[in-house]
Amino acid sequence: MNGQRIGIIDIGSNSVRLVVYERTASGAHRVADSSKRPARLSERIDEDGRLGDSAVDELIDTLRHFVLICDHNHTGQVRAVATAAIRNAANRPAILTRIKNETGLSIELLSGKEEAAYGFLGMINSLQIRDGFLIDIGGGSTELSLFRDRELVRSVSFPFGCVSLNKRFGAKGMLSDEALKALEALVTGAIREEPWIGEAPGLPLVGVGGTVRALGKMHQAASKYPFPQTHNYPVTGESADALFEQMRSLPLDKRRKLPGLSKDRADVVVPGVAILRALFRATKATHYRICGAGLRDGLFHATRFPSHSKLDDVLAYSIDNLTALHPEAPKQHVMQVNRLCLELYDVLNHTHQMPPQARVLLDVASRLFRIGGSIDYYEYARHSFYLIMNSHLNGLSHREIVIAAAVASFKSKSRARQHIAEFKELLNETDLDMIYKLGMLLQLSAALDRTETQSIGQLNLIPAGSQLLLRPVRPRSTLAVERREVDELAGEFKKLWGLLPVLEEATPALSRT
Repeated sequence: MNGQRIGIIDIGSNSVRLVVYERTASGAHRVADSSKRPARLSERIDEDGRLGDSAVDELIDTLRHFVLICDHNHTGQVRAVATAAIRNAANRPAILTRIKNETGLSIELLSGKEEAAYGFLGMINSLQIRDGFLIDIGGGSTELSLFRDRELVRSVSFPFGCVSLNKRFGAKGMLSDEALKALEALVTGAIREEPWIGEAPGLPLVGVGGTVRALGKMHQAASKYPFPQTHNYPVTGESADALFEQMRSLPLDKRRKLPGLSKDRADVVVPGVAILRALFRATKATHYRICGAGLRDGLFHATRFPSHSKLDDVLAYSIDNLTALHPEAPKQHVMQVNRLCLELYDVLNHTHQMPPQARVLLDVASRLFRIGGSIDYYEYARHSFYLIMNSHLNGLSHREIVIAAAVASFKSKSRARQHIAEFKELLNETDLDMIYKLGMLLQLSAALDRTETQSIGQLNLIPAGSQLLLRPVRPRSTLAVERREVDELAGEFKKLWGLLPVLEEATPALSRT
């Protein structure tokens, strides 16, 4: 396993984090371990710009602890980086020397541009998005980038963050009207030095980092949002403003009790969101979109895939990775079902016009429908639903993930309704009809390879009156099992698609001369 695990240590201005990434025997990548320690380094810089000895002592203690975790995980490579707090410290060389001598770690000091670039890489490898602004509000700096056609175009690193501005403008966790005006004036003044920020209106503002995730979690808690993750979650400008005013009006002890907000972020979240709002207005953004990946993920991709760190297709990578995480699924059978599914869809969609994204969701579902077998074969459909819902399936919206999971686990209309019951507010009636139809297509495709022998090479699909003739070309067996399975679900298929599937007899290739 040595060499298959990479440790990424991120010494931020607000917290110090470790993530250990693992490459499994089947080629999948996943997080094997992680740890986080609060640091607040930015607020522990003294008047001379130096980071005090006690803060450095605590940092070294944390790093020793992380090194032990990496050793325990047999980590082949550890990459440790530091951002604004150490980058800006007057005694930076002494800090780096102490860390090297006392922990053995050689710290990479990231510039603001490098920090923005790694954050962009982490984001663009986890969202299917072409154009927008990206913001990362740290403890001591804020990075803003513009990207077009999935390429980084411009970026700037501002020398302020949620911790440093809380130290400057906050008072016992509160931000008065006067302090807010002064904070906003400082941010606006910095924005004026970068005129490109206002020259691309109408784009989303994608946020990475703790401030934006906290905003998303609070918004989800307030609206009782049913989906279990904030990644790829949209928030309107009006909603963010309302949450900001609610937080700012609450005393710190009451703010700590807000659902979705962690206690150790309760004081710095207000100045953090104040920065966020100022840049939202300056970019003339349409809405916020929260991204669960960022700097550490970008560092992982750059380290693991140095020659091709940016993904060409975010969704395809996610599906391949999720498939590799569950290698017990019968690969050839799944590939056969996937092929038959898409062939059936392409024929039937001529007369049953489905929504544009339907084919993509059927492709996803038919490639993942058996991953639940890694938990239990007898209930694999139910487990597949859970795994799809709770895995990193990047490139799809929350609604699309629910639909794909429901299609992958489809057995009947009633079972599908049970699965999606707690997520029904994300769906509409058209979505339900799509789930039933695509789910039945998947069932028919699985029936056509019930023996899991891939006996059908070529299949001619012929709508004829009220029937859908399934005409195999030189199959490698009699297809007796498949024919029985098709007959059993034919009635339900006709109710949804208006055609009765009939698997025609064919002379096996083995009997031909």
